[in-house]
Amino acid sequence: MTEENTICEHLEAIKELKLPLKHECSECMKTSSQWVHLRTCQTCGETLCCDSSPNQHMTKHAHEKEHFVAISAEPGERWLWCYKDELFAEY
Repeated sequence: MTEENTICEHLEAIKELKLPLKHECSECMKTSSQWVHLRTCQTCGETLCCDSSPNQHMTKHAHEKEHFVAISAEPGERWLWCYKDELFAEY
């Protein structure tokens, strides 16, 4: 993993990545909602939609569950985001 700015304790704690099992937002699928991009939680492995999506499920999940780190689940993107500290890191 390489640093963009400062690495927070949440990003530093990630030693092995949880990759998406499916390319879909598990919450949007329940209501037939649409999403723009996907993120995969690095605590529980759930894949949810990004902030550009109407429902912003990953942000809600991060704050409600205190699962602060997610990776992009988009093909070709290799980065992590900490929702608590608002920090970005590439890997």
